[in-house]
Amino acid sequence: MNIAAKYRQASLYVGDLHADVTEDLLFKKFSAVGPVLSIRICRDLATRRSLGYAYVNFLQLADAQKALDTMNFDLIKGKSIRLMWSQRDAYLRKSGIGNVFIKNLDRSIDNKTLYEHFSAFGKILSSKVMSDDHGSRGYAFVHFQNQIAADRAIEEMNGTLLKDCRLFVGRFKSRKDREAEFQNKAHEFTNVYIKNFGDEMDDERLKEVFSKYGKTLSVKVMTDSSGKSKGFGFVSFDSHEAAKRAVEEMNGKDINGQLLFVGRAQKKAERQAELKQMFEQLKHERFRRCQGAKLYIKNLDETIDDEKLRREFSSFGSISRVKVMQEEGRSKGFGLICFSSAEEATKAMTEMNGRILGSKPLNIALAQKP
Repeated sequence: MNIAAKYRQASLYVGDLHADVTEDLLFKKFSAVGPVLSIRICRDLATRRSLGYAYVNFLQLADAQKALDTMNFDLIKGKSIRLMWSQRDAYLRKSGIGNVFIKNLDRSIDNKTLYEHFSAFGKILSSKVMSDDHGSRGYAFVHFQNQIAADRAIEEMNGTLLKDCRLFVGRFKSRKDREAEFQNKAHEFTNVYIKNFGDEMDDERLKEVFSKYGKTLSVKVMTDSSGKSKGFGFVSFDSHEAAKRAVEEMNGKDINGQLLFVGRAQKKAERQAELKQMFEQLKHERFRRCQGAKLYIKNLDETIDDEKLRREFSSFGSISRVKVMQEEGRSKGFGLICFSSAEEATKAMTEMNGRILGSKPLNIALAQKP
């Protein structure tokens, strides 16, 4: 084994770091268990702010193991840190092997509690309760070293009660797999959603309209507290063919002066997945258009805002985005401009780099992908 490979084995990932944690603070913490070769807190390329995670490289593998065993979930600056082996094998991370998805967690369940409940089934490579600014989002992931441990956890924990919440524990499914499932459902649907039929419709009339397309299992017009129609409802057919025929023939049809919408009934998760997919596609398209066409501008005068920056650079081409970074309403002295083409960005950089804007010379570079 070469030296680099040896030291990679003694590397730990440190997550959930407080924004104010420094390399020096981490060095003092981890050198207590043994010699530390290096520490790197990952930071935003533009702002240099901590991204909330770091890598600690020990001289000895045993010291890294000791830190993992004794320091996981310790508090640093009031936040519980999360330790795991630095996993540089992308296949292992992305394959889904040994990965378990848990949902319906009580909001009080934190990373430490999750780890304690699932570590009995085998060695855990990583575990995380997903959270936002308001706390736990009620779901988590646990990545075991092998699929046997994951299957054991699923078999024994799925459906059990934890803090009065009945858990769902199942195999992790990648976004690609989930999208494929949704696509399959879209091709095999039997439930139909109907809207825009006004407030005169009831269950019997809706059944009368849609039963000619096939046998219906259930028909429901949604009503308010007074029993008045809300203008939408659902029809469940006994076959996909009947549901498909109803959508094809009734969508856009005029009933009592109103154009119906008739489509496949979707669960909330499916609608969210479709919207997320659309957002990701738009995001990817924006990134593709901006690749090589984004400028990073430093040394901005404090009087320069988004509008002034756009005005100064608009003569070089079509600008899709301008942003002067701010903190508490004041410029931080740098910003970004995204042109519609790399040629426009290069021309702007060539002519504007070093030019005085306000009271300071601009420092311009092509923004690099992290």
